[in-house]
Amino acid sequence: MAKSRSTFICQSCGATHNRWNGRCEACEAWNTIVEEAAMAPSGKGGVVTARGGRAVALESLGGPVETAPRFQAGIGELDRVTGGGFVHGSALLLGGEPGIGKSTLLIQAAAALAQAGHRIVYISGEEAAAQIRMRADRLGLSGAPVELGAETNVEDILATLSRGTVPRLVVIDSIQTMWTSTVDSAPGTVTQVRASAQALIRYAKTSGAAVILVGHVTKDGQIAGPRVVEHMVDAVFSFEGEQGHAFRILRAQKNRFGPTDEIGVFSMTGRGLEDVANPSALFLSSREVAAPGVAVFAGIEGTRPILVEIQALVAPSSLGTPRRAVVGWDSNRLSMVLAVLEAHAGLRLGSHDVFLNVAGGLRIQEPAADIAVAAALVSSFTNAVLPMDSVFFGEISLSGSVRPVAHAGLRMKESTRLGFARAIGPAGPLEHADGGMALNGLTSLDSLVADIAARGSRSTRAAAMA
Repeated sequence: MAKSRSTFICQSCGATHNRWNGRCEACEAWNTIVEEAAMAPSGKGGVVTARGGRAVALESLGGPVETAPRFQAGIGELDRVTGGGFVHGSALLLGGEPGIGKSTLLIQAAAALAQAGHRIVYISGEEAAAQIRMRADRLGLSGAPVELGAETNVEDILATLSRGTVPRLVVIDSIQTMWTSTVDSAPGTVTQVRASAQALIRYAKTSGAAVILVGHVTKDGQIAGPRVVEHMVDAVFSFEGEQGHAFRILRAQKNRFGPTDEIGVFSMTGRGLEDVANPSALFLSSREVAAPGVAVFAGIEGTRPILVEIQALVAPSSLGTPRRAVVGWDSNRLSMVLAVLEAHAGLRLGSHDVFLNVAGGLRIQEPAADIAVAAALVSSFTNAVLPMDSVFFGEISLSGSVRPVAHAGLRMKESTRLGFARAIGPAGPLEHADGGMALNGLTSLDSLVADIAARGSRSTRAAAMA
């Protein structure tokens, strides 16, 4: 018989320790280690033997390939991110900050599928059924035949789902509130989250129903709970956005049945989340006119070109250590661009505060934004206004050279459609895109800095190069 023992598990990262510590050695978080009951491995010396096991049939790589059957939710941006719809028998994990709109998105998807004739079950461990009805009534979805339930015990949930026909979609909101009687620990602990997720994922695989698990996020934006849950599910989606903006971004971080770099753009309105078919026009709708420190970046998110505005402010600092504030971009990447500008372009930025913002609440991850960021920084530093009809893209290396990026023609085609006439990016074989847009090729950062500085005032230009 297996002998029970106690282990100490970090509630932030899931690392296991032999004894209690005030600080987790894996994630360096304080006061997150909790004692939980565990089961010792069976067998002599903890070694698993072949006794009592059964042989598994092995197959070759040359077998038939079957396309995973899907069903669409009827929400264009959601279906885009999932890769064309939900896959039968798949388990998905959706994470996001509180109040960002996770429950709103899922109740809209559940209502759309229920109105199409599918059985949809929505289980909430945080809200009562009356609260969900109030949200559905506010969104105009009270007539959708969605089956609601307020329960946190996994065994009771599985018994309820086994009655009647197999649901097409099951929503569990949220996985941190679920608990199972097979584990002797409090709800929300790493052991409970892992065991509950395993039971729900097993139900999805055996029944063919798609299961969506909603997960909380920590203060640094990571999905709370053990990271093993992200490995257990088939897809991991993050719902992002700024509280002060109406835009919401659904990003695929992992997807076994589709692309992992697609994003869906939504707009939060009084009637819920609405698809944004043309994100570029939306992000540039409030673009500033004739202002230094503003550059338009032609980016790519998945297969979709998106144009966003990069805003920079470089101002003299009275502090011994100048401030560096970034919103929507990697702060380490900004430090690298500033170092390259100072080392290879001769700009003296060490005594200036630098503020960088990606307008609209979008978070950019690709390094092709280096040239746009550098152009905005130099424009603000030299008080020069960049041409309103130009877009920027390209990656900067540590040597000061400009490296080519993928999908340059697609970036330029989208820019032409939105009325831009010139693209400033890496020099290469592509000189013109569809529509006749000209490409000003760059081989190094010096030519870009010199061209922008020539547009600034004489006193500012002299001070920049001093």
